[in-house]
Amino acid sequence: MGELRAYAALLGAQARSVLSYRASFLVEVAGNMGATVFDVLTVLVLFRATPRVGGFTLEQALLMVGISSAGFALADMLVGNVDRLKVYVRAGTLDAVLVRPLPALPQLLLMDLPLRKALRVVFGFTVLGGAIAINDIDWTPARVALVALAPGAAAAFFGSIFVISAALAFWWVESGEMGAAFTYGGRDFTSYPITVYGEWFRGLFAYALGFAFVAYQPALALLGRTDPLGLPGWAGYLSPLVALLAATVATGVWRAGIRQYRSTGS
Repeated sequence: MGELRAYAALLGAQARSVLSYRASFLVEVAGNMGATVFDVLTVLVLFRATPRVGGFTLEQALLMVGISSAGFALADMLVGNVDRLKVYVRAGTLDAVLVRPLPALPQLLLMDLPLRKALRVVFGFTVLGGAIAINDIDWTPARVALVALAPGAAAAFFGSIFVISAALAFWWVESGEMGAAFTYGGRDFTSYPITVYGEWFRGLFAYALGFAFVAYQPALALLGRTDPLGLPGWAGYLSPLVALLAATVATGVWRAGIRQYRSTGS
């Protein structure tokens, strides 16, 4: 209970801080929604040139971008600010976090919880809801469970990628651009049917790194479509397990990084 009160105090302080300047907060809320809006607009513009992309219709592609956008927006709001770790490591302010009797990662997440990104989450789930409505889905108990779990699994997967990318700063402080290639690049990768990518690129990002199980495979399972790339129909239901595996890897990398960290001595 003591830890919960401490985390609640950190969250409360963060909320009071951002709401102290309400006009600025509202402008940031509206502005931060832009990235997710443009993700969807890009897909719409692409489909104006052709009725199918990678063998999929606009409605089917919107289901994929809906799952991806909802999951990424949720992960970015809850975990995305961990990418500021490189700043804390360089400045030595991480030392203050480590001397407190609380785990370091939750503290870092609550030190700057970006509530301004909340509208992106709402928009992402709105897109997902609209995509579900316009697709002809044969609902079964398994598909109902999948549509409820898929955005959360996507958020857990992207959150794990955020943590792994940020933890690279323990070894290489200037790792920000490399991390962004996997976080924001992963968001862009999962916004389209993976059939549009080349074989080697698809093999690396979609399957070796697991990005195919963020939106593409769950969308196929919801639609009841056979995977053109040959995976069985039940592969889409593996997304929570893939997210759990990613979270396990992220936990290991984070713990290794914390052990690696050496104080600045200041």
